[in-house]
Amino acid sequence: MDGDSFTLDLATSITALPATDWDNVAGTKNPFVSHAFLSSLEDGGATGGDSGWDPMHLVLRNAEGKLVAAMPHYLKHHSYGEYIFDHSWANGFMRAGGQYYPKMLSAIPFTPATGPRFLTGNVDNTRVAELRAALADGLVQYLDRFDLSSAHINFLPKQDAEALADQGWMTRSSIQFHWHNHSYGSFDEFLLDLSSRKRKNIRKERQTVANAGVRLLRLTGDDITSSHIDDFWRFYLSTIDRKWGGAYLTKDVFHHLHERMADRMLLVMAELNGQIIGGALNFIGEDALYGRNWGADIDIPCLHFEACYYQAIEFAIERGLNRVEAGAQGFHKVQRGYLPETTWSAHWIAHDGFRAAVARFLEAEQRGIDEEKNAIELTASPFKKS
Repeated sequence: MDGDSFTLDLATSITALPATDWDNVAGTKNPFVSHAFLSSLEDGGATGGDSGWDPMHLVLRNAEGKLVAAMPHYLKHHSYGEYIFDHSWANGFMRAGGQYYPKMLSAIPFTPATGPRFLTGNVDNTRVAELRAALADGLVQYLDRFDLSSAHINFLPKQDAEALADQGWMTRSSIQFHWHNHSYGSFDEFLLDLSSRKRKNIRKERQTVANAGVRLLRLTGDDITSSHIDDFWRFYLSTIDRKWGGAYLTKDVFHHLHERMADRMLLVMAELNGQIIGGALNFIGEDALYGRNWGADIDIPCLHFEACYYQAIEFAIERGLNRVEAGAQGFHKVQRGYLPETTWSAHWIAHDGFRAAVARFLEAEQRGIDEEKNAIELTASPFKKS
């Protein structure tokens, strides 16, 4: 790298790395790559221990020992909490006599939000490309050294996925639904861009919540209390119970997040008769709001749409944020102004035969995703036709 000497190491705990060093390369744009977020997951027991997420963060240092680039990275013993689904790959490889797990994964645990995975700080594009290539090559070298099946990088920016494809990685796309702020001055101004029928439906849904006597509170920073976090933990568990799933996050995780980054959290709480009965948790980036978790004690028609989607839109308009990313999946979001966006992942398969099989799968899958996205845009968009 232009005569520079670099050393690539693995950090088996984010807390072993000084927060200032990590955040210098992570930047401030995306909250999920911050030391505060990753350490909250680890200190709260969501990663590390017996979670199946063994921290193995890649750190690149120069000759003076300064951290110049990094990747959030884990040794995974299963495929849960990733939102890029490879269970069929694992099953196929294991039926053929291979060992799929553990695998290597660069991602933000339990967080299906696109963001930087190659953390390179504030350097020029040429330097970014050099550091990205060094980290990607390092991943492949560690894969060979540990004799593992595969390496994966989830929810990375499109330009990084394209650069990795040039290095021999396979890329995969999926669909999320995002709301975009076209310099709206108010929620009503946003509604004017929708067809009359969709506009009326959203107003009806919002009025349904108001008629039920529910008041929505948007809390951030010092307005969020430990009591609010306890309430939200209860809502989170209620959602998990209804979906017959497992609770990836612990109560301690939410309290650590509150202690370390309350100013980057938006907690939308629903109040009925003086009691907090539901809520939605979001994180605030420099140009986007990211919806993450939701739950409620009781079922109130349209409360989910109000707390998760409409309140997020209003907050984004007030803050001048460019978009709202409302999490994974959810075709129902389209009718509420959230349109399909392509997300990207990159994959390196060590075994040649298995790699060829996955490549065929991805080619077929891509055709289906392209057709689905085009169909949604053409037939389901709530916006007025130009």
